[in-house]
Amino acid sequence: MTVLIKSARIVDYFTDTDFVGDISIKDGIIDKIEESIDCVADKLINAQGLIACPGLVDMHVHLRDPGFTEKEDIISGCCAAAAGGVTSLSCMPNTNPVIDSAETVLYILKKAANAKARVYPVASVTRGMKGEELNDFNALKSAGAVAFSDDGVPVSTEALLTDALRITEKLNMKILAHCEELSLVNGGIINEGEVSKALGVKGITREAENKGTKREIECAEKLGASVHICHVSTKESVELLRNAKKMGVKVTAETAPH
Repeated sequence: MTVLIKSARIVDYFTDTDFVGDISIKDGIIDKIEESIDCVADKLINAQGLIACPGLVDMHVHLRDPGFTEKEDIISGCCAAAAGGVTSLSCMPNTNPVIDSAETVLYILKKAANAKARVYPVASVTRGMKGEELNDFNALKSAGAVAFSDDGVPVSTEALLTDALRITEKLNMKILAHCEELSLVNGGIINEGEVSKALGVKGITREAENKGTKREIECAEKLGASVHICHVSTKESVELLRNAKKMGVKVTAETAPH
């Protein structure tokens, strides 16, 4: 079967491509990408005003499966992803049971085998995400976990984080860090500022994130290990990350739509 996509804006970061043109696909494989292609096709798609690009990757997704499938599950989450152009995603470990065993990793991969997007499980750093004991990173990697994170909470102590970074660096794996000093959160529910004051609710100081970011960067720098900072939201954390990168610290980061 031949599909011809006409007049799309073709964008590919890896090849520095950005132009309006046509794409010819034969039996599911891209055959040509040119400014103009004239051929007989089984299916013609007018993509004027649309963008054609490699599938997007979302590295921080809550599929809620197993345990909370009334909110989402692997199949429904992947349907939503594919509808938005996301073809690959990493699912977070805040499930029930937590993704802290090879069995749970294998359950996710088996269920995702026929989903509309590729699923890459992220296992927890600590057992049950309780911040008390490190997981068996070797076994989780062998089962198919691609990274480790305690997701919505930071690794509880600097000592545990240090031990985890030592192991993951040897395994060529990353810890995805939720950076927050919980003692500074102290019951806060939204960012501290004009809105929290107007609503009369307890705010969370930006210093809670900044201190957490600083801790992760310093641990990575000390060990020569790599770490990824999730959903960065303060200007101070951005500056910490910029300075760390200039100094050669192996740190990466992302922000989030909200």
